[in-house]
Amino acid sequence: MTILGVISDTHIPDRVPRLNDRVFEVFREAGVQQILHAGDIMSQAVLDELAQVAPVQAVRGNRDIWNLKHLPDRLQLDVEGVRIGLTHGHGKLADYVYEKFEIAIKGKRVGRYLRRVVADFPQAQVVVFGHLHVAGILNLDGKLVVNPGSASCPFPRSLKPSVGLLYVEAGQARAEIVELN
Repeated sequence: MTILGVISDTHIPDRVPRLNDRVFEVFREAGVQQILHAGDIMSQAVLDELAQVAPVQAVRGNRDIWNLKHLPDRLQLDVEGVRIGLTHGHGKLADYVYEKFEIAIKGKRVGRYLRRVVADFPQAQVVVFGHLHVAGILNLDGKLVVNPGSASCPFPRSLKPSVGLLYVEAGQARAEIVELN
């Protein structure tokens, strides 16, 4: 079995000064062999810290366009025969601008994000994304869709910071969300 740590929306240092110590505890206790960061990292130092626990694969979020512009906007990985798509989920610039307008008028529409991230990875069995700052796991169109929430600043504030664990074995995957506080 391969255990992957899943993290997103760390926003360091723009919203919090450093990673929550529980991130490292959770990933070490679980014995993660790799960490997937779904964007809005903000600082290379975050990836360097996480790499002290396990190798890191990361994608660029909408807040990473300056400091981490070298990161891809999406990745597809193969782990033990399971194709995993990794993206932040904000889409192209036009999607992002429209989303801000739509949120102002109608509120956040989660289905829009889900359709987009699933469509981005037609061959994947698992899709990991961030951007919403809300943790969730669901099966959609035959895919396991995982959002670990924000490790630093969940929305709404009543939610707790969280990360995810993705367990992959023999072509199968399952996930869990771990609250950090």
